[in-house]
Amino acid sequence: MDARNPVRPGLDRKAVGAVVLGNALEFYDFTVYAFFAKAIGAAFFPASDASHSLLASLALFGVGYVMRPIGGALIGALADRAGRKPAMLVTIALMAVGMLMLAACPGYAQIGGWAQAIVIAGRLIQGLALGGEVGPSTAYLLEAAPPEHRGFVTSWQIASQGCAALFAGLLATSLALVVGDAAMAEWGWRVMFLVGLAVVPVGLVIRSHLPETAGAAEDPDAAASTGAVIGRLLREHGRLLGLTFLVIAASTVSNAVGTNMPVYAGATLGLSESAATAVPIALGLASVAFPLLGGFLADRYGRRPVMIWPRALILLLAIPAFAWLLRAPGPAAVYAVTFLLSALSSINAAAIIVGIPESLPRAVRSSGLAIVYALAVSVFGGSTNYVINWLIAATGDRMAPAYYLAAFSLIGTVAAWLLPETRGRDLEEGSRRSGSA
Repeated sequence: MDARNPVRPGLDRKAVGAVVLGNALEFYDFTVYAFFAKAIGAAFFPASDASHSLLASLALFGVGYVMRPIGGALIGALADRAGRKPAMLVTIALMAVGMLMLAACPGYAQIGGWAQAIVIAGRLIQGLALGGEVGPSTAYLLEAAPPEHRGFVTSWQIASQGCAALFAGLLATSLALVVGDAAMAEWGWRVMFLVGLAVVPVGLVIRSHLPETAGAAEDPDAAASTGAVIGRLLREHGRLLGLTFLVIAASTVSNAVGTNMPVYAGATLGLSESAATAVPIALGLASVAFPLLGGFLADRYGRRPVMIWPRALILLLAIPAFAWLLRAPGPAAVYAVTFLLSALSSINAAAIIVGIPESLPRAVRSSGLAIVYALAVSVFGGSTNYVINWLIAATGDRMAPAYYLAAFSLIGTVAAWLLPETRGRDLEEGSRRSGSA
């Protein structure tokens, strides 16, 4: 196999599923943890005040974000040095270890502070894996897909997140109906994590049989150290990384505002708990179908237009949409706004996930996407919900989420405008140019 023109493996449904499994597990885990944060807090951080236990649980969730940039740098560079497949096997194995440590760890009542140490270590391992997952798996899809369908194939990375979140919501609801709320709080949440863990061996087996797309063994760039890969990335592609960070930050804020809608609907708009907890269904439905539409549009019209126009529409619609919610705060309005904003953001995200790695040469493609994605998600994915709820409490202005979303959408629109168009680009062209520079 020629490292500069590697063989493109066939991608069937099974192979695509194995590649996107890591991203799907991330959002499955995210959804399950959000649903059962209170029960997890009670199991590992018991306190006389239930709110303190919940806060400790949420802090545990945030611990994983600390490790994401490190995972993006280490595992992303591994994929550029040694190949996409070894990196993808490492990430899914680490995810399994992290999920098992949380699901199987005895509670505080059984082993005391050791329980807290074990679950914190598990979340750190999982954060390391998740930070490194998106770069290798996205690069693999991009390099394995037919050139005319790169956008659609790679958009399954985003669609898999919606599928996983929707599945988690439906499974949690069904299991709660069968065993009851008390059992779910006591042990049912562990079953939810074990269900996710059960698909890991299948993913490991299928990923281990995937052909390599990076041509690392014959590529002289593959011998570079992790530090050399990251140094080259920053030295040669700093402007692109900066713009990419802003584009992904806008997308991350948009997603976080969507996931905060159940809280906004209940605490700010005064909707009933049953109406508020149904909001994720609208979020999940939009997150399944519209990324695939975004990938199709990116193949047909180009990456930049599909990055720019959905984000520009969010900029224009965010403030009027939230103003409408405050004037007519009913369930239908909340579901409609959630669905609309999530649909536009999903279309935008599909173009981002294909356009960014297409802009980078093969030797730094995985690490470039992994690092910038992990940094943006760590900074804004972990802070947006806190910030917008703090703004509402501090200012008394219930429009605060709209202003925050509009501001980041403006930044994201301008940054996307400055990025290059990559539809139809030869993925080896950048590598050959960098190699001859």
